[in-house]
Formats: sequence, structure tokens, C-alpha cells
Amino acid sequence: MKKGILAKVILGLIFAYLFFPIVATLLFSVATKWSTTILPEGYTLSYYHQLFTSSEFVHSLLRTIYASLATISLSILLIVPSLYLSVVYYPRLEKLFEILSILPFAMPGVILAIGMIQMYSSGPIRITSTPWILIGSYFVLILPFMYQAIKNSFRTINVKALTDAAIMLGCGKLETFIKIIFPNVLRGVITAALISVSVLFGEFVLANLLVGDNYETIQIYLYKLQKVDGHLANALVAAYFLVILFMSLLLICLAFRNEEQLSKNKG
Repeated sequence: MKKGILAKVILGLIFAYLFFPIVATLLFSVATKWSTTILPEGYTLSYYHQLFTSSEFVHSLLRTIYASLATISLSILLIVPSLYLSVVYYPRLEKLFEILSILPFAMPGVILAIGMIQMYSSGPIRITSTPWILIGSYFVLILPFMYQAIKNSFRTINVKALTDAAIMLGCGKLETFIKIIFPNVLRGVITAALISVSVLFGEFVLANLLVGDNYETIQIYLYKLQKVDGHLANALVAAYFLVILFMSLLLICLAFRNEEQLSKNKG
């Protein structure tokens, strides 16, 4: 009994430690004055009104969402078929993919940004200060998370057996991949997308060095805003959190819907 109470107390302390900064940020974003008291002396939503009526905020948020979704979509289009081909037809490529997926951990954001600037700042291919170079660098950044999550999903099913059975029943190779294999690994794909959204929305170094004000993302806007008004910056952080939460819930709903569909098909 005592062990159960102690476990609950420890769990409660951990949750308090994790959520206290979020609660403090929310309170400061609606506080009129908060300096010497435990709680704010007054509350207002004027900072949120000022934030959401700002075209700079809306544009920077949309740019971040576009860059993140484009990167995740590109990663899914390249990684899922590559893993499928390596598992079923070219098993020797798996070791190469493993090495490639680990390499981004050896490249900090500053080194990656400087390397890409040097490569694409001159010559026939000049894409510096455009969203394309940002999407390319984001792809490298999330590669380990996307690869490992999707690979683990492939390990939960017998890909070769499903492929052979589908082909024997008359399905083409492409049809087998789209209608049978992909729905079975979709949960891993969505998990990878959730992790990637969190990583990309929190990334600042690459965005600042590669595109800066030429393609102002929400991270760069937040960096500029915190120098102007702390209350507005906290309101932006709160809005930031809500956007990520909404996108995460949307992906989770898609995962549950896919699980229900697969259960009905099996039934």
C-alpha cells in the first residue's frame, strides 16, 4: 500500500515538474502584471488579440507548417518504399540504410547549415535563402527518427509473406504495396510524423542560418518577438503549443481510424 502511494506521489511530482513551465507560460501570457505575487495581479487577452491579428505571425506560422509538412511528406515518400524494397528484394541495402540514418547525429545543426550554404551558395544550383534548402536540411535532421520508427513498424509484420501471398492472389507489386503493406505500417508512419513535427517546430539553428528573415518561420519570429515584448512572446509560445497539440491529435485520430479499419478488414 505504501509503495503504491509513493509511486503516485513520485508520478505526481514528475507531472508537476513537466507541466509547471507550460502553466507558468500560459499565466504570463494573460497577465497584466506579475512581478512580486505568486499569481498574476490581473488578466487580459489583449496579447492574444494582438498576436492573432498580426499578419507577420500568421505568415510565419503558415511557412513553418508548410516546411514541416513538405519535409515529412517527402520523407515518407522516400523512406517507406525504400525500406519495403530493402526488406523484400534487396536485404543487403538494410545495412547501408542503417548507416545513413545514423549519420545526421554526427552533424550538428551549425555544421549542416554551413555545409549546405557552401554547397548551394554558388554554382549552377543556387537555392540559398529559399524554403527548398530548408526542406532539404529538415529532411536530413528528421531522417533518424523517421527511419527508426518506420523500420520498427515493418518489423511487426511479415512483409515477405504478405507480399508473396498478395502476388499469388493476383495483386501487382505496386497494388500490394499501396493496399496491403502501407496500411499495415501506417501506425509507424504516423508515429514518425508525430516525432518529426515536434523536432521541426522546435528547430531554430537551421532556419536562422539558412533562410533567416528571407523566409521567416515561427522560430525566427519568436526570437525577434522576445526582444520586444515578453508577454507577446509567451502568448506566441502558448499558441505554438496549441498548434502542435492540434496537429498531434489529428495524426493520432488518423492512426486510430486506420487501426479500426484494419480490424474490420481482418474481421
